[in-house]
Amino acid sequence: MQEKEYSTKTWSTHELHPKAKTECTVNFIFTVDLLNFCFWSERGRDDRFAVEYVGKRWTGYWSLVAALKRALDEEIPITSSDFWQDENECTREKLRHVFRSATDEEIPLFDDRIACLREAGQVLYERFGCNFSNCIKEANGSAAALVNLLVECFPCFRDEFRFEGKTVRFYKRAQILVADLWACFEGEGYGRFLDIDNITMFADYRIPQILHTLGGLRYSPPLDHHIRQLRPIESGHTWEIQLRGCSIWCVELIKREILRQHPEAQINAILIDFFLYDTMKERETDGEVEIPHHRTRSI
Repeated sequence: MQEKEYSTKTWSTHELHPKAKTECTVNFIFTVDLLNFCFWSERGRDDRFAVEYVGKRWTGYWSLVAALKRALDEEIPITSSDFWQDENECTREKLRHVFRSATDEEIPLFDDRIACLREAGQVLYERFGCNFSNCIKEANGSAAALVNLLVECFPCFRDEFRFEGKTVRFYKRAQILVADLWACFEGEGYGRFLDIDNITMFADYRIPQILHTLGGLRYSPPLDHHIRQLRPIESGHTWEIQLRGCSIWCVELIKREILRQHPEAQINAILIDFFLYDTMKERETDGEVEIPHHRTRSI
C-alpha cells in the first residue's frame, strides 16, 4: 500500500470514477452503490455480462459504472430519483437499454435492481425532498449516522441476517456508499465524516477470496471443496455469514498490525478494502487465481 501510495486520492484515479466534486457526483455515487451488488457470472470471461464503453469492455463492478456513464452520455437521467419514480419514462425497456450487454447475458438480478431504484426514488421523494444530499446533511458529518439513516430509511440497504440466535448486521452497501463519498471528496464537503474510521471493510465475495489467497483466512475442508466446485451458497447460510464476518475481523486485525508497526500510518479499513479488492482484480486479470470466490446471489 505504501508503494502504490494508497489514499483517498486513489479512488478518483480509476478511469471511470467521476472527477468533479459536485452534487451531480453525489447523485452518481448514490446510484452506483444503490445497485452495487452481485456481478459474478457462471459463464466464461468472453460470454459474461459486459458493457462496452469508451472503446473498452467492462465487467464486474466496472460494468455498472460504465453503464451509468454511458446512459448519461445518451442523455438518459439515470441518476435522477424523479426519473426512477416515473414508470412511464423509466420503463423496463429503457432500463434494459441502460444495462444492455455486449454479450447475450443480461446484468444479474435485473428485477432486483429495478426494485432498488423504485424504492429509493420513493424514499427520497417522501423523506429527503428528492435529494440525497439532504440525507448526507442530516447525518451531520457522522459516517455512522449516515449508515444508520440509510438502513433505517432505505430497506434495500438493510443487510442483516440471523446467525446462531443473534441478528448480524453487515450493511455492506451502506458502508460502501459512505466510503465512496469520503474517498471521492477526499474527506471534505459531502465526504467530510469525523468518525470515518468506524466504517468496517465491505463484506462481499472478493475480499474473502484475496484474504484466503494471502493466507489471512483458512477454510474448513468442506467449505474449501464446495467453493472450488463452484457450487452456490445460499444467501444467509451459515457459511456465507462466517465468510463475511471473519473477513471483517481479519481486515481489522490487519489494520491493527499496520498501526502497531507504523503508528504514523494514515490507514483504515476502507483503504485496506480498496487495496485488497484492486489486488484481487489485478491477479484475476493476470490469471493468478488460486481459489474461486464464493458464489452467493443477493443484494
